[in-house]
Amino acid sequence: MEPRLQLRYRQLVLEHLRVSDPVAAGIHALAVPGLADGFAAVIGAHRFLYNDSATLPRLIEPLHQLARQWRQQAPRSWGLVVHDWSLLSYPSHQRKTDQTKVNNGRGYELTTLLLVEGSAGQPVAPLEVRLRSAKGVFSSRTPAPGKKAYRIDEVLHSMQAVADLGLDGPLVHVIDREADALAPYRAWQAAGQHFLVRARGSRKVRRQGEELSLADLAGRLSFRRCREVTYKGHKAVQHVAEAEVVLDRPAWRHRRRGGRVINERVPGPPITLRLVVSRVCDPSGRTLAVWYLLTNLPAEVDTATAALWYYWRWRIESLFKLLKSDGQQVEHWKQPDGEVIAKRLVVAAMACALVWRLERQPSAEAVALRSLLVRLSGRQMKWGKESTAPALLAGLWVLLAMLEALEQHSVEELRRFKQLVLGTAEEDSG
Repeated sequence: MEPRLQLRYRQLVLEHLRVSDPVAAGIHALAVPGLADGFAAVIGAHRFLYNDSATLPRLIEPLHQLARQWRQQAPRSWGLVVHDWSLLSYPSHQRKTDQTKVNNGRGYELTTLLLVEGSAGQPVAPLEVRLRSAKGVFSSRTPAPGKKAYRIDEVLHSMQAVADLGLDGPLVHVIDREADALAPYRAWQAAGQHFLVRARGSRKVRRQGEELSLADLAGRLSFRRCREVTYKGHKAVQHVAEAEVVLDRPAWRHRRRGGRVINERVPGPPITLRLVVSRVCDPSGRTLAVWYLLTNLPAEVDTATAALWYYWRWRIESLFKLLKSDGQQVEHWKQPDGEVIAKRLVVAAMACALVWRLERQPSAEAVALRSLLVRLSGRQMKWGKESTAPALLAGLWVLLAMLEALEQHSVEELRRFKQLVLGTAEEDSG
C-alpha cells in the first residue's frame, strides 16, 4: 500500500489496542483533546476501510510477517495451524442486509486459521481470515472461495495456501470434529499435509483385521497418566492411549442441492492413521471428557504431545473472545456490510497479535511492562496469573493515551489538572 495508507493502517491498529464497550464499539481516537479529533478518527477509518487499495490479502500481510518472524526465532519448532468457524450475529442491525444463514443462526460466518506455537501453546498470528455473507466470501486468501463452497472442501485449499507462506518448518493442522470426514483425510494425506482431527466415537476403523468403532477400540487400550490439566476451570488429569488404525471404507460426501441433501459415495484407497485417545478425569478418577484424535503425525511426535496439541486448540477460542465480548466487541460494530467488517477484523487481529507477542517475550523488561499494563487496566488477576490478553489490551490503551497526553501537556500541567479535579471534589464534599 502507498505510504499514506500504511500510516492510516498503523493508526487503526493502535486504535484497536483497547477493550471496547458494547455501547461504544466504534473507532476510538487515540487522543481526543477536542470533539473534532474523535470525528476525524471515524472519518479516517471509514475512508481506509472503503479504499479499494486496502484489500484483505494486503491487510493480512503484516500478520504473515509476524508469523515469519516467529519461524525465524524457532526454525525447528512445530507450528499448530488451528482451523475454526464462528458465527458473528447482528440480530438488531437492520442495515446489514447481506447477512446470511449460518447453521441455526443468522449473521456472518467467520473462518480463521490461527498459528499457535507447538512448544508452549502460545498464539502467534492469524494466517487466514474469511467472512461469508449473502453476497459472497470475503477472504484474505486468493482466490476467494465461491459463495456456495463447503467448509470442508476449503480446508485443503487453506492448507496449501499456508504452505506457500514460506513458513519453512514442521506444521500440523488442528481441527475440531466438524472436519471428521474420510474423503478429506485421503486428500490431505495425498497432499502431504499433517493433520490432527477430533473424530466421532462412532467412526468405524480396522485394527488387526477387525472392524470396530473408535469408542469400542478405546475400551480395549491401556491408558497411562500423562499430565495435570485444567478442564472448565477445575483441576483434572489427562490420560492417553494410542493405536494404529486403517480407514478402508468408501467415503460419503453430503451436499445440498435444490433444497435437498444428496449423499454421494466416494471410493478411495485405504489409509493408515494414528488413533490418539485422550481421557480427562477429575482427581477421583471420574471421566470428564474423551477425545478420539486421528492424525498422520510422524512417530517422533509422541502420544502425549499430540494430545496436548489438541488441548491447545482452544487457543482459537481465546481469539474469538478477544474479537467479541472480551475485547473488540465485533458483534456491535456498525459497519453495514460484510466486506468492511472483514477488513476491520484483520486490523483488530493485528492488535491481538501484538498483545500475544508481548505475552511471549521472556525478558525482564517485558515482564515489567506486563505488570504495568495490568495495573493500568485496573483488573484483578487470579492467584498465580501474571496477566491476561484482555487486561493487556485494556492497559495498552491507557498507556498509549497517557503517552499522547504527555506529548501535548507538561507534567506540571497534568498535575494542575489533577489538583483541579481533586480540589473540586474536596469542595463539593465539604
